[in-house]
Amino acid sequence: MNYFSSDFKLGILGGGQLGKMMLYETRKYDIQTLVLDPSNDAPSRIACNEFFQGDLMDYDTVYEFGKKVDVLTFEIENVNVDALAQLEKEGKTVFPSAKTLKTINNKATQKLFYVDHQIPTADFKRFAYPDEILNAVKNESLAFPFVWKSARFGYDGQGVKVIRTYSDLEGLPEGECIAEKMIPFKNELAVIVARDSKGNVKTYPVVEMEFHPEANQVEYVICPARISEEVAKKAQLIALKVSKAYEHVGLLAVEMFQTENDEILVNEVAPRPHNSGHYSIEASYTNQFEQQIRAILGLPLGNTESKVAGIMVNLVGDENYTGSVVYKNIEKIMAMEGVTPHIYGKRETRPFRKMGHVTIVNKDIAKAREIAEQVKKSIRVIAE
Repeated sequence: MNYFSSDFKLGILGGGQLGKMMLYETRKYDIQTLVLDPSNDAPSRIACNEFFQGDLMDYDTVYEFGKKVDVLTFEIENVNVDALAQLEKEGKTVFPSAKTLKTINNKATQKLFYVDHQIPTADFKRFAYPDEILNAVKNESLAFPFVWKSARFGYDGQGVKVIRTYSDLEGLPEGECIAEKMIPFKNELAVIVARDSKGNVKTYPVVEMEFHPEANQVEYVICPARISEEVAKKAQLIALKVSKAYEHVGLLAVEMFQTENDEILVNEVAPRPHNSGHYSIEASYTNQFEQQIRAILGLPLGNTESKVAGIMVNLVGDENYTGSVVYKNIEKIMAMEGVTPHIYGKRETRPFRKMGHVTIVNKDIAKAREIAEQVKKSIRVIAE
């Protein structure tokens, strides 16, 4: 099929920053794109050929949008899976598949999937509603501390809470959830795997993630991870095992824990471009967004090696500001060596909202980390 400068249409469900950065690549190749998003001000609106406003969880909206395109993908998991399944039945190409998404977008079924496929993961218990957790603690079948996770709709640190005492159980949202054993770990790692419909795969280097202690969001992504070659190889092999088990098409970001004993446990996955791969725009031969396009269209997978060490710093809204966004001191960080800001196009900031990211590249990873610290201390995302 001719994708370039043709009538071929790629549909993207979700018009956030991931979609916007994917559209940089479709514009490079002159691939027509249609985007569906609930917000009329979605960041992707400025870069696609056609924009449609609508509810991603509404069956008819997703189904009718899918019929307009030749290949359908998504940049967010919270979409109507039943509509995707029906489109597939009618011969529409959907990557990743509805089956893959259905398993992944429920954390309970995702964890059970790992158990069924002998993929190492933290011990957990599944509950229909939070009151069952209280009974489990009282019956001593569950012990403090543990990590509560909502089975559905958690993202960017939402839907996750460390439970240390009875008081931490108060106010948990209703609905299906899991209680996961707390893992003493050295590092949180991630590997992005690219896979096409023929089963060809490539992995990006292992990255190390540093999290904000309060918001539970990634603050820094460091590539390459500062770990031994042995641990890196183990992480990549486990990521490949996860990829093979899902038989996904496109990208799969596999988040993992490196335990104190250097074991690797899978935390969770995302079947799309991921925050842990943003560094690749400046640091890799083929960035993750181009790779997603290559994988879902059956084009040759690109080189995943890094040209240079890269660190990504998330730009999130200052916790004390809500309103029209201002990037204070952005000129200061742009004067620093190897620093590239990416602004997502969200006009309104609020506490801890992802508003952009900054990539720092340097031949020396230690130097890159120093500059990243300067960036973090310098720029603030505030409101007018």
